[in-house]
Amino acid sequence: MAAAPAAEAQIRVPTRKPTAALSKRPETPVLADPPATQQLLLQAASLTINFKDSEALAVYQEILKTTPSHYLSLWQAAVLSVKIGARYSDETRKAAYFNAARSYADRALLLRPEGGESNYAVALALFNQATLYKAGARLAAFRDLRSHVFLATEHRPDLAETWQLLGRWQYRVAHYNLLERLYSKLVLGGVPEGGSSRQAIESLEQAHKIAPGNLQVCYDLARMCRYQGRRKRAIEVLRAAEKIPPITSEELVVSRLCRKMLPPLLRADVRRQERQQSDPPASQVSTPDTLLRPAPRVSNRE
Repeated sequence: MAAAPAAEAQIRVPTRKPTAALSKRPETPVLADPPATQQLLLQAASLTINFKDSEALAVYQEILKTTPSHYLSLWQAAVLSVKIGARYSDETRKAAYFNAARSYADRALLLRPEGGESNYAVALALFNQATLYKAGARLAAFRDLRSHVFLATEHRPDLAETWQLLGRWQYRVAHYNLLERLYSKLVLGGVPEGGSSRQAIESLEQAHKIAPGNLQVCYDLARMCRYQGRRKRAIEVLRAAEKIPPITSEELVVSRLCRKMLPPLLRADVRRQERQQSDPPASQVSTPDTLLRPAPRVSNRE
């Protein structure tokens, strides 16, 4: 995602970095932070830029001890908690971090119900908590996060992360199975509106446009394009991803997944081109009507 009077204007992190970038102006005017808090915010931003998420989270937690209603620290702590928790394989640790993220996000949402960042933080926490839930609770979480993820893209359309999360949600809802649809209709009041494979790709294309150097966005977009039969676009995205050097261990894993996805798509594209070259032109192919038409009579007259 330089010190300035407003808290949200103090930190800018490039889209290549793991944390969401902040806009030049906050959504609503806020009071200037004390110099000590400004120094801590700069320290947290520097740690995040250098991929030291745990240390950055600790700094935001330090700010919240003295200023519990510090909006920037709350939503950043929520995002960092999700990122850290996602790295654990143990579900107990995952749940602890995801629950903490939800708590920070809810507090941020109380401060700014229409805030793009607060709604993104809530949606992100819900989406990741859902991975640990059983079927019914998971579907309820997908229903509950709908309004938050749409508000996030509405109020922070400059954040690639909001569009990426929206695209993931849209694709997941679009591919509910029969039981999930029945449960949603009978228990949850219906399948959430807005789920669509086409719209999911559009959302991810927007995320890719904002952050073309984000490997996770490239992978998500390429995978969805492959599932929807858009092979050429998937190949374009994956070839671009090959040129992005991974920095963190997580990015290295995603980079390898992108490289693994590309060869089968290239082979399929070559086979398609070979079939097109081997097939005769349409003008030379006999149609069923032509085959059924009786042969012309040959006259014996000279």
